[in-house]
Amino acid sequence: MTQNNEQVAGLLLAAGGGRRLGGRPKALLTHRGRPLVEHAIGVLRAGGCSRIHVVLGAEADTVRERAVLPGCVLVDNLDWAQGMGSSLRAGLESLAGTGVRGALVALVDQPGIGPEAVGRVLAAYVSEESLAAASYDGERGHPVLFGAGHWAGIAATATGDRGARAYLKAHQDEVVLVECGDVAQPYDIDTEGDLVHLE
Repeated sequence: MTQNNEQVAGLLLAAGGGRRLGGRPKALLTHRGRPLVEHAIGVLRAGGCSRIHVVLGAEADTVRERAVLPGCVLVDNLDWAQGMGSSLRAGLESLAGTGVRGALVALVDQPGIGPEAVGRVLAAYVSEESLAAASYDGERGHPVLFGAGHWAGIAATATGDRGARAYLKAHQDEVVLVECGDVAQPYDIDTEGDLVHLE
């Protein structure tokens, strides 16, 4: 187990209600015969995250019933309808006091991003001041890595569906971009048309 595996936790945001998918929670969409949240956790594990916190929201009880989530810390975001920012805040709060020094944040609705991209971004962790993100042809995307020194600032600016966007923009000179376009595709499962990406 490398130093990064121990110091950086995987933080999976899986609370969305799938408003543009007719109200089907994204965590419960089927991919390769199992709930999408299971696939995403498997990707984080295979990419090197030994500790994983999963933020649940829409139909959280049903996700717990249907998905097999062994060894994960499950975090309930009661304010999930307010957007991704609330899930990011809940997730970072759940890591406080655990001894973890960084968080690698992934989104449940990006099955085109696999272990290779996770591993590359995880390797960018240097210290609590680390800020890194996968990039695709130079465009910043997920996963993103936040050293613990940035958590308070991110939580203070994470509102609505913006997540950490405002914070990353304000600190863009500090963000290490890790090119992953050769190993991953950063599409989201947002609309009915996007369901073609699921198997």
